[in-house]
Amino acid sequence: MDLYMKIMKSGVGGVFLLLAIASYGQVQKHVNTNGFKVEKGTNVAHWLSQSDRRGEERKKFFTKSDVKTIADLGFDHIRLPIDEEQMWDENVQRHQDAFQLLDDCIEWCVEYKLKVIVDLHILRSHHFNAKEKPLWTDKKEQEKFFDLWRDLSKALSKYPNSLLAYELMNEAVADDDESWNELLANAFDAIRKLEPQRTIVIGSNRWQSVDTFDLLRVPEGDKNILLSFHFYIPFLLSHYGASWTDLKNYKGPVHYPGIILTEKEFQTLPGAVKPSVEKWVGVKFDKATLLDLWKKPIEKAKLLGLPLYCGEFGIIAGAPKRDALMWYEDMVSLFGETGIGYANWNYKSGSFGLLSDDGIPYQELIDIITDKK
Repeated sequence: MDLYMKIMKSGVGGVFLLLAIASYGQVQKHVNTNGFKVEKGTNVAHWLSQSDRRGEERKKFFTKSDVKTIADLGFDHIRLPIDEEQMWDENVQRHQDAFQLLDDCIEWCVEYKLKVIVDLHILRSHHFNAKEKPLWTDKKEQEKFFDLWRDLSKALSKYPNSLLAYELMNEAVADDDESWNELLANAFDAIRKLEPQRTIVIGSNRWQSVDTFDLLRVPEGDKNILLSFHFYIPFLLSHYGASWTDLKNYKGPVHYPGIILTEKEFQTLPGAVKPSVEKWVGVKFDKATLLDLWKKPIEKAKLLGLPLYCGEFGIIAGAPKRDALMWYEDMVSLFGETGIGYANWNYKSGSFGLLSDDGIPYQELIDIITDKK
């Protein structure tokens, strides 16, 4: 966060934005060798990932009609998170009902001409917010990770490379960047032995952060790679009052664009919440500073001649509406100006969704994300 604060307090503005866009230019939009191309999508979250729904309740949460809705809204792809515990038992034996839903979803996407990124989101040995992550220390868990991908390949290799891509793992959080680089290289090799041309989506260590992107070691000489970052900055806005964060009790002011929290506003806050927001005081965020934070992934993508993708971005429901929508507008505008594909987090949930759990659309946000405003 220190890097972010330094950039934001520098007060870069409109002139910088024009120069930065001209300097960064557009990254390559797609992989040439297999035809897989994504530009505008949404995450199908809380279905085969991060959910206790099972049986009929799970089947009804996301259906063919949802895929039609996504296509009708103008999206060209979905990012589909799946969790190990939903898809396999502890011996890597498939839960056939979950694999049937996965297969059904991809077939629906074929019918409605949507591409799919299958994202291995949470492992039993690795949750991006867990304190203990055995994946980084237990060789058996690492081999199990590779086996999960070998089994996914057996299940999904029937689909064309132009339709389907594999995302190795969501938001790796290793203590050191090289641990992730080594693990992803081995997982990449395991898939490549089975599918030489499949597009593989790779992100940087520590929550697919833009800040660690220069330390990401990308397999050489392979053009069927999609580089991916996630973006929830400024966190004070994107996770405003989020119950799983240290902002859970914060109900004070937050602003975008401009100074997100002024010194005067900070001084009026209850003492109990001040420690969780003190680092945001006097920090400026606007379209120019957002773009500057993307510098590392953009430079990496251009250097390697690979496409770049923002697989997650969003703001929690309950954040100040005007400020949230202005942030979304700047994000989507920047994706267009830089040629970066994107998928918002997410399609349907009460916390971040384009639709609520019961299907009520957030039309103002939909219009922005689909670039129809």
